[in-house]
Amino acid sequence: MCDDRTAAEDEVFLREKGALSRRGFGAASFGALSASALAGCASGSAAGGDVAERDVDITMPDGVCDAHFAYPANGAHAAVLVWPDIMGLRPAFRIMGKRLAASGYAVLTVNPFYRQQRAPILQEGQSFQDPEVRPRLFEMMRSFTQTSQMTDAAALIQWLDSQSEVDTGKKIGTTGYCMGGSFVMRTAAAVPSRVGAGGSFHGGGLATDAPDSPHLLIPQMQAGFLIAIAQNDDENDPQAKETLREAFAAANRPAEIEVYPAQHGWCAIDSHVYDEAQADRAWARLLHLFATNLG
Repeated sequence: MCDDRTAAEDEVFLREKGALSRRGFGAASFGALSASALAGCASGSAAGGDVAERDVDITMPDGVCDAHFAYPANGAHAAVLVWPDIMGLRPAFRIMGKRLAASGYAVLTVNPFYRQQRAPILQEGQSFQDPEVRPRLFEMMRSFTQTSQMTDAAALIQWLDSQSEVDTGKKIGTTGYCMGGSFVMRTAAAVPSRVGAGGSFHGGGLATDAPDSPHLLIPQMQAGFLIAIAQNDDENDPQAKETLREAFAAANRPAEIEVYPAQHGWCAIDSHVYDEAQADRAWARLLHLFATNLG
């Protein structure tokens, strides 16, 4: 989970690796990573055609959610609902959504903070590493409840099922990063008949002692899961993965749970600890999960 500990650990990690400072991670670096993220997608092609995209506003029970919708330009496809990390909907996640669309999926990436403000949540040049930014992000994150997450998930899936680009004969996938990991699990429990696969990447708070811990919802799910855990998250809470394994096994639900040799945040292409090799390995496992479970 993103917190002050995570920020401090990432600063230490960057110093030890001699990596770019957070102030030195500029547009040129992001541009290179963006190109890398789309590599192998035939310049945005999907199943022999182009990837289309549009910004959308979705009417929700509590307001209007702004989101990004990317999809193969031709035909109807299995849908994927993407929950970003604590920094919300931004260019990096639009690029990642397009990359997933290029693999043949109709991908909705949402602004989970729509109740407070439209995306972007941060101004250009700001990041989670900025100590003046984190308190505001934490306050916004604390506004989520299990009920609000599941209500949002149901409304967003209903919207996806109304789109001509979505094949409702196929199951829906969902992915989440950092705080989005808990959203993935609650999405799978909110609409179990539609959600066939869930992927959590450096997700936080998946198995806690709280009465509303996401892992307690596993018996309600019908989805296969991929849970990719950051090495520093595992070091701080080594029991979490075992609790998850036991809960999935008890519910007889398939789950691939692995600790990756990478820092919290390694999958987001604009992260200061982005690890291309490990992010690509996690991405390949996600595509395998979807191919196996979505039809």
